[in-house]
Amino acid sequence: MKQGTKILTLDNGYHLWTNTQGEGDIHLLALHGGPGGNHEYWEDAAEQLAKQGLNVQVTMYDQLGSLYSDQPDYSDPAIAKKYLTYDYFLDEVDEVREKLGLDNFYLIGQSWGGLLVQEYAVKYGQHLKGAIISSMVDEINDYVKHINALREKTLSPEAVAFMKQCEANNDYSNPKYQEYVQVMNENYIDRRQPSKLEHLKDLGGDAVYNVFQGDNEFVITGKLKDWHFRDQLKNIQVPTLITYGDHESMPVPTGEKMAELIPNAKFVTTPGGGHHHMVDNPDVYYKHLADFIRQVENNTFNK
Repeated sequence: MKQGTKILTLDNGYHLWTNTQGEGDIHLLALHGGPGGNHEYWEDAAEQLAKQGLNVQVTMYDQLGSLYSDQPDYSDPAIAKKYLTYDYFLDEVDEVREKLGLDNFYLIGQSWGGLLVQEYAVKYGQHLKGAIISSMVDEINDYVKHINALREKTLSPEAVAFMKQCEANNDYSNPKYQEYVQVMNENYIDRRQPSKLEHLKDLGGDAVYNVFQGDNEFVITGKLKDWHFRDQLKNIQVPTLITYGDHESMPVPTGEKMAELIPNAKFVTTPGGGHHHMVDNPDVYYKHLADFIRQVENNTFNK
């Protein structure tokens, strides 16, 4: 295990892998996407912030069902019912916070993690100094409309028709279908190729991802199809940064709208960045993040 690793035993008996990098009095807890993704794109966050002249202790962790953390047997209906819920993953964030002794801290979340940041800021906002929503909408219908438009723009009409037929037939494993998914991934998810997020072995997490998302980033067949949070944004009372890549799967107008509806929020974009814009263009991504934290620390942040 890398230096800074701590295994947490949750009250439910499962174990989560956590890792802390960096130093200083500012604490940032980083949530990964997916769900069922993992911590890896946060591994250099403390180093990147230090390059921006800001010392931050960054703690990342793999959520239940992901990479180094325990992966329950979700084929058991009782386990799936108990743990594959929004409420479970939201409350998991606060249990991790509590067991790590964090308070008055910053919370950043990528994609699905950005959903959790929104919910956490509403339910547990008293513990936060600031919130960062990275590449996540508040209204899933905006996302669905946008990704369908991207597919029409990027692929030929024949390719789009083929993908829709595969989706209608639940034939997601079709090799040609997956080739088209990879084209979309390289255009809008991991624009820096070869991707740093490639592995020799299956890392797990598919069970969680499939239940909430579906087969891939460009279809929503799981629980996320019912994600609607716009009416709750007014209840986010902490300073908030919303950050998108300018060439990604999330629609920029939605991010701009979110910044209008959250009482004290700003929206920024990362040039050339896809969905994982902290990897595609880290210098700009982390400058935005460092500037936000500095402003909150100095009481100069306002929309």
